[in-house]
This record gives sequence, C-alpha cells and structure tokens, in this order.
Amino acid sequence: MLPEKLLQGLPPLLPEQDDLRPVVPTVYGSIEYRIWRRRLERLDEILQTGRVEEGFVRLALKRQLEECQREHQAGRRPTAGLCEGDQLLFQRTASVALRVTLARTICGGSYRSFAARLADSTLLQWFCRMERMGRLAKIPGKSQLQRYQGMVRESELREVVEGLLESAAEEDSALELEERVELGTQFLDSTCVKLNIHYPTDWVLLRDATRTLMKATILIRRRGLKVRMREPRKFLRAMNRLSMEMTQKARRAGSRRARKATLRRMKREVKIVQAHARRHRDLLAKRWPETDLSQAEAQQIIQRIDTILERLPQVVKQAHERIIGGRQVSNDEKILSLYEGHAAVYVRGKAGAEVEFGSQLLLSETRSGLIADWELVCGNPEHDTVLMKRRLDRDKAHRVKEAVGDRGFDSQSARTMLAERGVENGIIPRDPKMLRTRLREERFEELCKRRGQTEARIGIFKNVFLGAPLLAKGYENQARQVAWAALAHNLWLLTGLPVKRRTALRQAA
Repeated sequence: MLPEKLLQGLPPLLPEQDDLRPVVPTVYGSIEYRIWRRRLERLDEILQTGRVEEGFVRLALKRQLEECQREHQAGRRPTAGLCEGDQLLFQRTASVALRVTLARTICGGSYRSFAARLADSTLLQWFCRMERMGRLAKIPGKSQLQRYQGMVRESELREVVEGLLESAAEEDSALELEERVELGTQFLDSTCVKLNIHYPTDWVLLRDATRTLMKATILIRRRGLKVRMREPRKFLRAMNRLSMEMTQKARRAGSRRARKATLRRMKREVKIVQAHARRHRDLLAKRWPETDLSQAEAQQIIQRIDTILERLPQVVKQAHERIIGGRQVSNDEKILSLYEGHAAVYVRGKAGAEVEFGSQLLLSETRSGLIADWELVCGNPEHDTVLMKRRLDRDKAHRVKEAVGDRGFDSQSARTMLAERGVENGIIPRDPKMLRTRLREERFEELCKRRGQTEARIGIFKNVFLGAPLLAKGYENQARQVAWAALAHNLWLLTGLPVKRRTALRQAA
C-alpha cells in the first residue's frame, strides 16, 4: 500500500458505504477481451488494496479545501470548508476522475473518442464506477474529461507515483507481487516530445497571428461590439494569398528580392490587423457585461489576443532578420510557435529526425520497466548531465544505487557527481579507450545490454501512453499529462506482473 508518510498531513476521508457494483457480462470466444478484462480487474484491485485511489482522493481534497479557504478569505464563500454532503460528493467525483483519466490514457485517443467509447462499453463503465445502485450515472463528455485531468497538479501526481513505487518495492506489499520491484538500478535517457505545432516557417507564423487575431475579432463583433474596419475575413484571405505567393516565389529566379517585397506587404497587413485586434480587445474588456459572454469566456478571448500581441513583434523581427536582413537567428532567440512559446529546436542528428521541434523529456526506468522519474524541460534543451543531477536531487529517499545511461550523460563532472553521491557509475564513456576497459567488467557489459531496452520503453511511453504529438496546450498542462502517462504506464505494467496467490493456485492445481 502507499506509505503512511505520503498520507500524513492530508485531510481524512469521510466514511461511505461501498456501492453494489454490477456484474460485468461474460463474453465468450474473444481471448483479447478476456485479457483486457483481467488487466482492468487487476488494475481495480491495485487501486484499492494499494491505497492509490485513497491517496489521490486525499490529495485532490486537500487542494479543494485550500481553494475553499482562499475563496472564504476573499469573501466569495461563506465557509472555509466543505459540508459533509459536499465532501462525500467530491470524494466520489475525485475517484471517478482518477479512474476515467487512467482509462483514457491507457486506451489512447482524444477526449471526444473516449467519451463515445465509455458510453458504449459496459466494462469501462464498471471500472470507472459509472453505475451505482443499479442506476447508470451521467457519462462525462469531452470537456468534463479534460476537467478531470486537471483536478490535481503534476507535483501531486508525482507523489502518487513515488508512493506506488515504494509500495511495489516492499517485501510483503499489499500489491501481492510474486517478486518485489528492484529500484536501485535505474536507466536514464532523454528524448524529444513533439508538440502539436507545424513546421516553424517565418511567414506562416505571421499568417497564424493574423488568423488568431481576426477570428477573435469576429467573435467580439458577433456580440455587437464593433469598431470601424474592413470585413475581418478579407484580412484572412489577403494573408493566405501572400503566404502562397511567398511559397511560390522560392522556386523562381530572383526569388530573394521577390520574397523581400512579399514580406514587406505581409508586415503592413499584420500591422493593420494588430491595431484592429487591440481596439476590439479593449472594447470587450470595457463592455463585456453587455454581451452574452460570461466573464470567463470574455477573459479567454482577451487572453488569446494578448498572447499573440505580446509575441507578434518578435515574430516580425525574426522574419525581417532572416528574409530581408539575411542574418541567422540563434536558437535561444527563435520563436517556433505563437501558441507554445516554450517549444525549442532539438537537434537529434538521427536518420529521419535530424531536427525536431518540441520539449526535452528525461525518463528514468527501473530494471522491471517502471518509470521511476521524469522531467519535461521548459524551453531550450539542457545537457543530459544537468538533467541527471536534478533527477538525483529529487531522489530524497536515496533509492538510486546505480545510474545507467548512454554517452550523452558522460562527462568529468558527471563521474565526480556520482562518486560523491555514492552511486555506481553505469554511464557509457565517450572515450573509446575507457569504453574498452569498462567492457571487460562483467557487470558493466550486462548493464549495457539491458540499456538497449530503454529505447523501446521510451517508444512505448511516448506513442502509447503520452501520444505523439503531445496534444495538451501550455507547459503546465503538458507536464501534468506526462505525469498522468507515467502513473497509467506504471499501473498497467504492474497488472501484468505475476501475483503470489495466482502462483499458489497454479501449484495447487
């Protein structure tokens, strides 16, 4: 079960009677369905006996109570806590949120497709506890599924994962594993998580800015808030024509001068669009109560315009420097997306992926394949040695006894750091002579062979559990989605490990 130190300091849960859960219909003839059902039944067992569900609900309850306290201090709420009925309702909601998000992460796909699958699957409804006392609860839609995923922070999910790992590593664990999970040896590797952005072409970024600003302007004008301007869609058509013109001129003689002239026209168009959007934004901020928009909806439109207006001058400057000035822009200053400002250039140097655009991700894997730690880097990629240091800093329990990684993690500072912390060095050296010497060590050779499986683990994690590209928007949401993927991956992996009582049953048979 989850260690008590994880649950200390969290608000207690109110006792409630367990509902009578329906019997899942038996399906004959499909071995794939029976395997899928057994894995979900085992996952349900781990969530309950391992107190994973209890830990998650108490973390979510703590965050909800903190929010109630802030609203009470601001005068927006009469009490600083929850009444008994509200707390029981929240506990059930948090439990459903955990199970629904885990099921969606394991099944993959979009919120919309999973909402339809959940409404159609009796087995998924049983696992997510959609049916209580013989009555089917309301099936959540795509928007509610997204709100469920944001119920806790990334740091709180990390606590749940760490508690699950510690529980799996115990000898007599409530998980009843045939063999405890060994956490001392960990295999580290970094990769690039592709974000949901298109190829960062300078003039396409200008087109994106125009589209976002004018679509927001259209939303405002539909509410009767207007200033004098041309029809917004005419700006969209003009910018699309200029973008196609810029693309076509690249294939003709004298393209450099023609592209400069086209970019100057795009800059003039963007300047006009920018002024119109700003005036509509100020009008909405002043007169939104006169519209049918809620304050949250109006604030969302205002924030969308503000984000583009803030980044647009740098995009214009970047396009001017590269096309008109003919000067390179360093990766540190380059804007790759107007919507994902933290996206960075990741030079991979691999076949089919010379350069990727996204975020750097560090994964630390145990020998059994569990994800022990992760870090999604915000901004430009960092050296693997720096990421390894931060990973060891997060290991408060000093569980890591042996660190294994590829040549990217090797450096003199890395070797010194591992020696000072008392961690065995399993990093592959960059120096060929040092590598030949170390390969004579039987233990090091065995670790090198095992390290190759980490590449497959990264592929499974990214493509099956996380999704490629990563569809979440904003660094905070993306980091939380990585944490959900790590929790779902570890729980799903544990459902496939041998269990004590099943071994005993097979021996008795």
